[in-house]
Amino acid sequence: MLNHSPAAKRVEMPDPAWRAEMANRLRHACEIDVLSMKPGNVSIASPGHGMSADDFLASAAAILDPMTQPGLTVGERILASIAATRSVVECNTNLGIVLLCAPLSQAALGAASAQAFRQTLDDCLARLTVDDAVNAYSAIRLAQPGGLGKRAAHDVAEAPAISLRGAMIEARDEDFIARQYANGFAEILACQPIIDQLRRRWNDDRWVATAVFLDLLARNPDSHVCRKFGLETALRVSHEALPLSQAALQSAEPDELVPQLRKWDEQLKSAGINPGTTADLTVAAIYASGIMSMFDLKLTASAASSRPLANQPWEKSRILAN
Repeated sequence: MLNHSPAAKRVEMPDPAWRAEMANRLRHACEIDVLSMKPGNVSIASPGHGMSADDFLASAAAILDPMTQPGLTVGERILASIAATRSVVECNTNLGIVLLCAPLSQAALGAASAQAFRQTLDDCLARLTVDDAVNAYSAIRLAQPGGLGKRAAHDVAEAPAISLRGAMIEARDEDFIARQYANGFAEILACQPIIDQLRRRWNDDRWVATAVFLDLLARNPDSHVCRKFGLETALRVSHEALPLSQAALQSAEPDELVPQLRKWDEQLKSAGINPGTTADLTVAAIYASGIMSMFDLKLTASAASSRPLANQPWEKSRILAN
């Protein structure tokens, strides 16, 4: 049952066309998730970990309504989305995606512009309540994610005593998704210039998602891998991602990377390693980009496309920052 609270923030009724376009952008992000090559993750070309692309596509279709429905709090949105997911699949396909995209959807339903979207997102996170945590904890228990473990304080098996953001702040050093709640989705918003540039260069969101995934993974040990296999393994996976990330971000023809990506995908899956948290952030980054482009289109009332950049390498300073 959804836990309602009069103190929890709900958004006003949006234009139905706006909500429909939000659903389109979310569907696109989820579809790109399984169309792109992200080593260790499930894709149309490469199932794994007991799941297939069909499971993820069915899950994506299930969350479109609750994720874009007006009148819900963030916690209610999370719980309704996971309940909808579990009605169509029997495995955890999208808990991380839902946890990340619920605040993004909440902000998109309440903001008036791309600039206001970021402030609205900050406000949304700041207003999260204990009831949001109650609903989110219920969703996590329903999703039954693997390798979650038990926390000494604010464990999801217990009734929360702090707000959802407070709980995420407590977990931010151990969980990459929790860190987004704590830092205002900093890593996801930092992906936007990369997404914009690579779209102009390649005009192919499948490769954009691959590059974003590799960049995030090279910079941040995947918390799902860390929980299941330990920090040393997670750091090794990030180290292996770095040369592929550098090659992707500098490439004019990313198809040249296919053999290397396939080989690494096979190696990771044979070891049971799935950088799933990084994949979830990639979906959220593509969705956030879609939301902001909706505001841009609303402002300009046109969808003029930019010409691709010719062989423009990505900033080496960013690649080598870590």
